[in-house]
Amino acid sequence: MDGHQPAGSTANGPWTVDTGMRHTGLRVVELAPGGAQSFGTQEREVIVLPLSGSCSVRCGTRETVLAGRPGVFEGVSDFAYVPRRSNAVISSPGGGRFALASGTARRDLPFRHGPAGAVPVETRGAGSCRRQVNNLASADGFACDRLIVVEVLTPDGNWSSYPPHKHDEHTATESALEEVYYFEIARGGFGTHRLGGSPPGPAGVTAEVRTGDVVLVPDGWHGPSAALPGYPMYYLNVMAGPHAERAWRITDDPAHAWVRETWDGAPAVPAAPSAEGAA
Repeated sequence: MDGHQPAGSTANGPWTVDTGMRHTGLRVVELAPGGAQSFGTQEREVIVLPLSGSCSVRCGTRETVLAGRPGVFEGVSDFAYVPRRSNAVISSPGGGRFALASGTARRDLPFRHGPAGAVPVETRGAGSCRRQVNNLASADGFACDRLIVVEVLTPDGNWSSYPPHKHDEHTATESALEEVYYFEIARGGFGTHRLGGSPPGPAGVTAEVRTGDVVLVPDGWHGPSAALPGYPMYYLNVMAGPHAERAWRITDDPAHAWVRETWDGAPAVPAAPSAEGAA
């Protein structure tokens, strides 16, 4: 399994992205105005998230309308939760790009709408490590069985997913979670993302990431993600694992864990990158 999957490398039929691992998955579909796409969830729960544009999602006899956004750098979007063992249809009068984030599930939860106004937004880190996290379906937020979905917006010139960390063991201080990163970079630029090993070994591999790229993290140390000056970075994180407990506990790379302590007491200021020229 390749950790870094460039844009287009996993395209499959209508899906521009169709990838995943044992417990996590991600599909992205681009719909023309008036277009529609059906899908089945099988044994996975799914969050449908507009990346650009708005849509409706129909599941059985129920339907909800998702007020989207022009693009990922321009605000938080509504989303929909689709349960396992369901058949659903996404339709978009105006067209757009839509992500389906999935995770293995063992419980049946109801189909429902997640309003943008109820999404907790936090600033994480400080200084050049400051970034914005949109907690769409965080471990302690919007109810899912095992799936965790968040968005991270990193201002240009800043670093996120830092310090490097891992979550591949089920302990009192760490959760065993696979993770999918889906990237979009403003203004047609690029950023970088580092993949390491667990336990710590070689220096790791640093990938150049562009809009539409995916990085799969089945285990091991990962981060940082770096947004180049002039090019704000967005990524969608999809996490799930084999255990019934839905939690996000991480272990920082001990060589760099001290950096997190320097953020204590730092002022909480807006971290969202400018949408000007974003693409």
